[in-house]
Amino acid sequence: MFNKFCPIVKSVAFICVVLGIFLNLSDGVYASSELNRVNYAKDTIYQIVTDRFYDGDSSNNPDGDLYSETDLHKYMGGDWKGITDKIDDNYFTDLGITAIWISQPVENVYDIHPEGYTSYHGYWARDYKKNNPFYGSFNDFDALISTAHSHGIKIIMDFTPNHSSPALATDSDYVENGAIYDNGTLLGNYSNDLDLFHHNGGTDFSSYEDGIYRNLYDLADYNLQNQTIDQYLKQSIELWLDKGIDGIRVDAVKHMSQGWQESLMNHIYSYQPIFTFGEWFLGENEVDTKNHYFANESGMSLLDFQFGQQIREVLKSKEDNWVDFHAMIEDTSNSYKEVNDQVTFIDNHDMSRFYDEADAKTNTDIALAVLLTSRGVPTIYYGTEQYLTGETDPDNRKQMPGFDRTTTSYKLISKLAHLRQLNPALGYGTTTERWTNEDVYVFERKFGNNVVITAVNSSDQSYTINNLQTSLSEGTHPDVLEGLLKGDSLHVDQKGQAATFELQANEVAVWEVTEPANTPTVGHVGPMVGQAGNEITISGEAFGEEKGTVLFGSHQATIVSWDNSEIVVNVPDIQGDFYTIEIVTNDNKESNAYADFEVLTGKLIPVRFIVEEATTDYGNAIYLVGNTQELGNWDVEKAIGPFFNQIMKEYPTWYYDISVPSNYTLEYKFIKKDSSGNIVWEGGTNRSYVTPTEGTDSITSTWIN
Repeated sequence: MFNKFCPIVKSVAFICVVLGIFLNLSDGVYASSELNRVNYAKDTIYQIVTDRFYDGDSSNNPDGDLYSETDLHKYMGGDWKGITDKIDDNYFTDLGITAIWISQPVENVYDIHPEGYTSYHGYWARDYKKNNPFYGSFNDFDALISTAHSHGIKIIMDFTPNHSSPALATDSDYVENGAIYDNGTLLGNYSNDLDLFHHNGGTDFSSYEDGIYRNLYDLADYNLQNQTIDQYLKQSIELWLDKGIDGIRVDAVKHMSQGWQESLMNHIYSYQPIFTFGEWFLGENEVDTKNHYFANESGMSLLDFQFGQQIREVLKSKEDNWVDFHAMIEDTSNSYKEVNDQVTFIDNHDMSRFYDEADAKTNTDIALAVLLTSRGVPTIYYGTEQYLTGETDPDNRKQMPGFDRTTTSYKLISKLAHLRQLNPALGYGTTTERWTNEDVYVFERKFGNNVVITAVNSSDQSYTINNLQTSLSEGTHPDVLEGLLKGDSLHVDQKGQAATFELQANEVAVWEVTEPANTPTVGHVGPMVGQAGNEITISGEAFGEEKGTVLFGSHQATIVSWDNSEIVVNVPDIQGDFYTIEIVTNDNKESNAYADFEVLTGKLIPVRFIVEEATTDYGNAIYLVGNTQELGNWDVEKAIGPFFNQIMKEYPTWYYDISVPSNYTLEYKFIKKDSSGNIVWEGGTNRSYVTPTEGTDSITSTWIN
């Protein structure tokens, strides 16, 4: 019905079509039969602590000491039925939410921690193949998935492959002793574990190695090189993939070997590719090159803590300013290969709420406006739209206070989340700073002919903005927020120059142009890694409705499906390496080149490589390089390491867990490398090792001088 109200004007026809889809969403009818489960560039995620959102079925609430209406350490009744109810009444659709991130849905421990805590948060797994009964039954979960999908909403699940639950080596009765079950059958516990867990004490966070191979606090830490636990976790995620989840957030990725996690991602992408992002916590002002390396090489994206901490320092603690913020935008653009796939936020369950009653709500509104128009996949922590407060855990995980759709934050999120779906500049675009000082930030996002400009003044004084150059088309552009944060229209001349205007105190304005491309333009490829035969999805504009050609370098891919904005192909059977993807349309138009897609040599399995008697001078470390993409293709700049030598093995023995192709003859050597890149190769001929077909493995060698 909406279409008959759309003026038949070429410049707005595209917007009318997409808005027509939005109205279908509001009516609970999703226009497409399939969600794009690897591309979240146009999505807005809403993070929910399931137990704290809404109690849709009180009959599944726990009895006794596990439950309380006032104690935030206990279960409080939120469940999948509650989330489903709020999907059905269009709370999320009206808010513009297209993905919901829920707590880990698996069965958790039932015992209470000695300090009075329960597993309401879902992070203390007991059985990954069973449901948490306090969130609902498997039927309730199925209903959540189907209802979400009918409204065009994706469901992301939390997943904790790092640990089970609290345990102590000195007390077998501590909580449930870290016990882990396989669909009701005990696999082991921390006291009788058959090598399922590490027994190296708790981490002091002093090194990367220490954080991987020691317990995180008192949580029983999995030995992921154990074949039983490796197989069990990969089988478990298959169950939830079969249930229809659309994304995975992986907990504590900093505390597991990257080698094992690469094999996990290969398993997921080969079974059913979906968007996956991990949690690598960074503190205020912390920048970690290992974080960037992980995001670029592991196969998964990350929660963007650099973004989150920086925006808090500008608008919450006010220790930094917009010049610092844009420096972070530029730095991360250079550090992350796929910066638009990193998941941004202003707060979450592991930090204080952004809004504080002692502060103005305007700061939260400004932060949300910047979040929703910046690069990356924005995530709203539940209750932010209701100005929920809270400092440390569990105060930052209070019950949802209500579902008011008239708050400024709710209306702001709604307008900008819908804009993300309409204008590809927000999902795919590059970022250009247009006018900045300590108080003011004006930035532009651009993809093809699509442009979005956000202007922010977070101070208590107004500023006159002169000589603002934009990529907007000539004319007057209304504020997308319709004055919600004092914004006004912007007039731009034929050269994109804006007329002088006042940016008021605490004002935010957003201006945009949505204009479809005439030439094929790739905006996103996902996943960005895969073995031969894996499906990948290419998203963008102007591909045409008739099949053309997709090239990986000079190699043609098999096309699974093709439409004007989305192409699905199989990775061709080519040598493991990095390739550029290009589209040639049916009428011979060539797209932009999308670089650095990683083709794997084959299915990956985790192998621990150990080298003994490898003595080094101070500042030197051991690396490994070999004959496959996974081992750097003999390029010492891409050698794997530095190896560890403190916990699982001690100097002069070194070790490292690496994902390598299964059932494959590897040739490799160990090298010594210093901080300046000087290389010492070990002697002898190349080492040779045939990897297993399945499972995990370990191979021990002695350094050859």
